[in-house]
Parts: sequence; structure tokens; C-alpha cells
Amino acid sequence: MTTKAIVFVEKGKAAVQDVPIPKLREDYILVKVNAVGLNPTDWKGIEYGMGAAGSRIGCDYAGVVEEVGPKVQKAFKKGDRIAGMAHGCDRLQIENGCFANYIVAKGDVQTKIPDNFSDEDAATMGVSVSTVGQGLYQTLGLPFPTEPTKADSSQYILIHGGSTATGIYGIQFARLSGLKVIATSSPHNFDYVKSLGAEAVYDYKSPTVGSDIRTYTNNNLKLAWDCVGGAEGIISNALSSDGGKYASILPVKKDEVLAINPNVDGPYSTLAYTIFGEPAFRYTEYPAQPEDFEFGKKFWDVARQLLEEGKLKAPRTFINRGGSGFEGIFKGLEELKANKVSGGKLVYTL
Repeated sequence: MTTKAIVFVEKGKAAVQDVPIPKLREDYILVKVNAVGLNPTDWKGIEYGMGAAGSRIGCDYAGVVEEVGPKVQKAFKKGDRIAGMAHGCDRLQIENGCFANYIVAKGDVQTKIPDNFSDEDAATMGVSVSTVGQGLYQTLGLPFPTEPTKADSSQYILIHGGSTATGIYGIQFARLSGLKVIATSSPHNFDYVKSLGAEAVYDYKSPTVGSDIRTYTNNNLKLAWDCVGGAEGIISNALSSDGGKYASILPVKKDEVLAINPNVDGPYSTLAYTIFGEPAFRYTEYPAQPEDFEFGKKFWDVARQLLEEGKLKAPRTFINRGGSGFEGIFKGLEELKANKVSGGKLVYTL
């Protein structure tokens, strides 16, 4: 039995190939894919040569359960609608990755799709929700949205990259946790970002954005999260001169941060791929982090509850922009690489 999949060929090149349907591992689920979402990590994996020949590309998917491995603890069964994240462009296990008709995904960090979410909406969640858990809760220590009374309702958090898919989810989670959200984005997305719950939004290209945020927050900003990378100057100037905690989805130049604001706690960076509790490779090798898997299981339960209660909205979806299926995915990856996607997420149906 084979499936069509987008696979890594060599640095800078991927192609659609017929490959074996991935073998079901004991703690994985076999899924028939209906829709996939695109992330910057997808094109970067190809462009920078992260994979091995044959590594399957793609991280975000929505589909239907075909078979459940015997060691999966969560109550999935054949026919369930399911969404989440796979490790795309994985050189250590090339059968991972979700730009394919049939995939396997680590069972206990996936989620059943609630009835109020379409497959296209659900395909926006995997990387973003996993990253929110690692950044806002595991690293910055926000109270879970199911326990918002533990929050200080006067506490600010800065989310840099508020119009990215991850930022869009992050703003909503932070508000549900009881914090006041300040965000950055391009001006054409200001109204959209405010509609998600941001109290104030600033142009990330403004030369004074960091100091403007420090003024707005009366030098009281103690938490900041970078959903894009490269915001050392903005965040260091925005955080209180007395210090604050700084987390990012990408490694941060610590020397630059401390040169501007020596009282910063961190900066800390996270990697969504560690949620599987397995070794990962992204620019460098990461050892298995079982504590990230355990946290991810718990956090996805919280996310599912919020989804079912209608408390989370998916980002705006740009469905089949450039075409559907694998051909559309390739066009979407080029758009992402050219930085032409903002204020929503590219989603393709298979």
C-alpha cells in the first residue's frame, strides 16, 4: 500500500512521490488526511536541508482516524475526526510528516476535532497550539485558562507577531488566562488583532515600538513572547527596566538582549518538535524531552475543552490559495517564503 506525499529530495528541493503508507507505531495513530496547514518551518526545512532523502514534509493536519496504536492512552477510535501536529522534514524518522494522504501522528498530543470546527479550521492548530503551550505556559508560567482566577488581572504580556497564526492563538489564550495583552503586527492587521483580545497593538516596524510599549505599560511589562524571532531590540526595550521574562519560538541573541536590558530573565527559546518526547533535529540535535510530552498531553486537553466551549477562534484561513492539493501546497510554500502571508493561515485540502 502506498500514499502520495511531499518528500524532501535534497537541500532546496522537495517533490510529490508515491511512498509506503507509514507503519503504525505503538503510541501513534494512522490518519487519513483531509486538510493541511502551512507553517514557515515547512519551507525552511526544505530550503536549509533539515531532512534526509525521503523525509516527509508538513506539520499541521486535520483528518480521520484509521487505526490506533495499542499504547495510545487517549480515547481515539476509527472514524474520529482528529487534528494536530506531526514532525515534518524529520531526518531521524522519515515517515513522519503530514503533507500526504495517509500519515502517522503521536497519539496523545493530538486532539479530537470539536463539531464547531471545520477540517480547514482544525488544520491551523497543531504547531500553533503546541507552541502556545510551550511558550506561554511551560516557559512563562501563565495560569491555565481553566484557572484564570490565579492571574493578576493588571498584568501585561507582550506578544510580538500578533497576526501570525501562533500569535492569533496566543492572544486568545493569554486573555482567557486573565492577562492584558499588548501585541505587535503590521498596521493593516491592527483591527483584526484587537478583535482577538489585544488591548493595544503597535507597528513592529516602528523604530520606537519597544520604548512606546514600555511607556504604555508604565514600565510594568514583566512578560514577553516572540512568535516570529529576531525581536531582541523590541522586547528588551519594552520589558520593564526592573526586568521581566522573555520567551521566543526561535533562539535569541542573549548578549544583545542583556546589553539593552541587563535585568531580563532569559531569553528562553522553545521548539515545538520536543512535544513528542522523542529526539529531534532542527539546526542541531535535541535529546528526547519526556517532560515536554507530558506537558503537551495536559495542555492539549485544556485546548480541547476551550475549543468545545467555543472560547477559541481559528485564525482566518486562506483555503487553496493558488490551487488545491499538493500543487497548491507548493505554491503556498513559495508565498510563505516570500513573506506574503499575514493575518491568517494557508490551508489546503487533499
